Amino acid sequence: MLIRVEIPIDAPGIDALLRHAFNGNGEADLVKDLREDGLLTLGLVATDDEGQVVGYVAFSPVAVEGEELQWVGLAPLAVEEAYRGQGLAKKLVYEGLDSLNEFGYAAVVALGQPEMYHRFGFVPAARFGLRSTWPDTEAAFQIYPLAEDALNGVSGLVEYHEHFNREF
Repeated sequence: MLIRVEIPIDAPGIDALLRHAFNGNGEADLVKDLREDGLLTLGLVATDDEGQVVGYVAFSPVAVEGEELQWVGLAPLAVEEAYRGQGLAKKLVYEGLDSLNEFGYAAVVALGQPEMYHRFGFVPAARFGLRSTWPDTEAAFQIYPLAEDALNGVSGLVEYHEHFNREF
């Protein structure tokens, strides 16, 4: 198993993984559009021994109250069904967090299953007065500060790129 930064040749494998993992086109189309618009801050793939994409995580810029603060949003995260339960999602997320920290990013937000993201070290964003644009997501909206001062004086609405506002 190899985890590395995605390269152009991975795009079809990422697309197939996302369509299969999410039972539809929404996440695959989202990643394609983010990639085409240069809005993927970081994309990591996990490949098997044959080089097939079996896991993927993407990070893209977010703003807080319209201000760019070197924050990114984690989405989507997917692991091929045969590889689930082996810690691959955790490895992808941690590799992404480590890389983003090295690149000087301040925080990562995620909207997803609280139990899963808590295992990765994320905490409820509402604790810090942060909220997402989507209603009724307080429990699912999580944050992972990378910089010690990432949350100093920061609160309000965290906005993802408009590509995230499509129907999935």
